[in-house]
Order: sequence, then structure tokens, then C-alpha cells
Amino acid sequence: MNEKPKYKRLLLKVSGEALLGNQNFGIDPDMTAKIASDIKAAVDIGCEIGVVVGGGNIFRGNTLAAKGADRVTGDHMGILATTMNALALKMAIIETGLDCVVLNAVDMPRITQTFSQNTLENCMSDGKVIVFAGGIGHPFFTTDTAAALRAVEMGADALFKGTQVDGIYSADPKKDPDATRFVNISHDEVIAKGLAVMDTAAVSLTRDNKIPVVVFSIHSPDGLVNILNGEGRCTIVEA
Repeated sequence: MNEKPKYKRLLLKVSGEALLGNQNFGIDPDMTAKIASDIKAAVDIGCEIGVVVGGGNIFRGNTLAAKGADRVTGDHMGILATTMNALALKMAIIETGLDCVVLNAVDMPRITQTFSQNTLENCMSDGKVIVFAGGIGHPFFTTDTAAALRAVEMGADALFKGTQVDGIYSADPKKDPDATRFVNISHDEVIAKGLAVMDTAAVSLTRDNKIPVVVFSIHSPDGLVNILNGEGRCTIVEA
């Protein structure tokens, strides 16, 4: 095991679907506890962590829009879903003994703190785990793009994306048994091959700011800390 983690400051992207656990809707407390435990293990080896969480386990604005509803209103509802998920993660993280704060892209002062660069830097200096809610605060942008933006703003050494599988594949491995997993791939290759791990804006933003993207299974036991120790299965996207 390495004495120092491979990446010290990282942004962890957690999808809303990951919080479902074995449920069909909502938030599984066992899953938030598992994610919080992974974060605690990473902090214990010296990492500084920010988390961006999606809202798809509760609501997706683009799904509503596909049925003819207003996309802007739908995305605003999705922003509220990410806030609920962020609060659930905060509770689970605090249960591990860590200090945690939710910074929201949308003003909700009675519920969360509002994101600003100064607040971000102060919280990082205080050693807090930060959960970012509300995406970037605007419709038409995914929480993947929010994750890339927050990774740049916090000066992250890497963006970790926890998914349902252990990396990036040439096709959906659940549908194509011949799909192959990439160990390393460049940002440009991800875009050129149309690999649907993150949207193009997010991949471009991490590429332009020289931030590696590490894709791993959010369900793997000790998956996050194993990768930080130079072990574990993942795909690393870097130049």
C-alpha cells in the first residue's frame, strides 16, 4: 500500500441512481452509509473531498420535457432533487465522524449554505467534506458538467465518477458480452468514440484543465480507497 494516496484532492461524482440501492425510488440509507464510509476511508489516508450528487433517483427534468412539459421547470425540480440527496449524504457523512457542509448553487439559506468560491476555500481549509447541490444552478446543464466545474474550482487532482460498472467499456457490458473495458483512454478518445460516461461538456472541461477522470464501480467494496492506493479496477481518462 502506498504511503500517500495517488490523488490528494478529489471530486467524487455520485449519480442519483446510485442512491437507490435496491429500491425503485428514493434514497436507500444503506447506500448513503456505504458511500459515506468510502469517503471516510479516503479522508483517513489524507484526501480532501468534494462530492457532486445527481437527482435521478427522485426526478429527472429531461424525462418530463420528453413528454412535452417545460424543460426549465423540469430542471428546476431536478435541482431540488439534488438538494434532497445532498442533505441525505451529509447526514450519512456526519455519522462517520467527519465534518460536512452542503454548498448549493441555488440560494436556499434556511436549508443549505450558498456556494461561493470564498466559502469553498474556507470549508476546504477547515478540513470539511463538501457536498455540492443544485448542479450549476441553471437548466440544460447536467450534474456531470457541475462535477467538472466544481473539480476545476476546488483545484482537484482528479474527478472520480462512481458508476454501476467498473470503468468505461466499448459498449454497455450489461447488454453486450463482447464489450471491452478500457484501462486508460484520453479525453479526446472518449469524445471521438461517443462513449457515454459523461457528457461532452464535462469531458471537455476536465480535458482543458488537465484533470484526470477516474471511472469506477460505486458498489465495489473499498473501491475508492483501493484506487487511491494504486489498486482496484477502474478506467483512467487523461491526456
